[in-house]
Amino acid sequence: MEPIKKNVLLNPGPSTTTDTVKYAQVIPDICPREKEFGSLMKGLREDLVKIVHGDLERYTSVLFCGSGTINIDVAINSLLPEGKKVLVVNNGAYSTRAVEICQYYGLPHIDLQFPVNQRPDLEKVEQTIKDNPDIALVHTTHNETGTGILNPIREIGALAHKYGAVFTVDTTSTYAMRPINIKEDNIDFCMASAQKGLMAFTGLSFIVGNRAIIEKSASYPKRSYYCNLYLQYEFFEKTGEMHFTPPVQTIYATIQALKEYWAEGEEAKWARHTRVFNAINAGLDELGFRQVIKPEWKTGLVSSAIYPDDPNWSFEAVHDYCYERGFTIYPGKISTTNTFRLCALGAIDEADIKDFFVVFKEALEKTGVQTPVIYKGDTK
Repeated sequence: MEPIKKNVLLNPGPSTTTDTVKYAQVIPDICPREKEFGSLMKGLREDLVKIVHGDLERYTSVLFCGSGTINIDVAINSLLPEGKKVLVVNNGAYSTRAVEICQYYGLPHIDLQFPVNQRPDLEKVEQTIKDNPDIALVHTTHNETGTGILNPIREIGALAHKYGAVFTVDTTSTYAMRPINIKEDNIDFCMASAQKGLMAFTGLSFIVGNRAIIEKSASYPKRSYYCNLYLQYEFFEKTGEMHFTPPVQTIYATIQALKEYWAEGEEAKWARHTRVFNAINAGLDELGFRQVIKPEWKTGLVSSAIYPDDPNWSFEAVHDYCYERGFTIYPGKISTTNTFRLCALGAIDEADIKDFFVVFKEALEKTGVQTPVIYKGDTK
């Protein structure tokens, strides 16, 4: 197996992959309707439930072709009963995406907004649910990767259940990284894509959730054909296959990634991501960069650094310098603040971050940015 050039991706997904995951895609061509392929799908679906410690009798996983946004679409359009309302607890770009999905389907919804650098106010969340007894679905994001803030999903889920609502959580950027227990965290449905925590490839997404609620949703309004959760679930239950053509090579890569997940172990993998995250923050601190989210509210996966007030600062120039040397940094996703993000995803470790900061410091020096970096009001 020839080693493949390693690029260290510090963007919030797709993430850096191992060579063994890359090469797992190189397999003999197979029709995805063969029994041999169907048996692979069964094991894959069960593993996806086990990652969040779900009981296989109570929980299942349903696979779709697409990026992470397809999961939000599926969950929201499929799990809302007739005449009921969605509550989106919104403090970032990815919960805003859930609001946009409600708008596109014309679904009754409440966009309960909080500042992007603040955790949701649980009293306001409860009061909103209490004041709107027609809320049947509560949705939020676990880790808003636009900023790196960790939302209190266990507490929000408890409130949803207190008032009889279903709780869906976008765990795209925490699943298979930050440990999740679907029952203890009061989650009815969580979701992710293969290219994030599993460190595989784009094209395969999945929703893990409560079988009974999926089966109940069979009688709900049908708002999409391709993106209907019950339709896809039912086809899996009857045939063991995806209703529509699956991304075959991506599935082989994901199965290999799952083998590597179990070999590393949940705790060891999270410890590695934490090492990477700490190294990122240490490097940013040394250079004087300020961050958007206060430390105790960070998920432990995304650092969102504020652009310095230096006339020579150019994100594009710094990005290009790093990219040419095998490191990818990513712009921020906050409309009111210019930021860039460094993320602790993928098959990387602390040593990769140390190598990155050597290059990043060179980029700042070559482009004439003062270090430690300066901000207006600094007394340097």
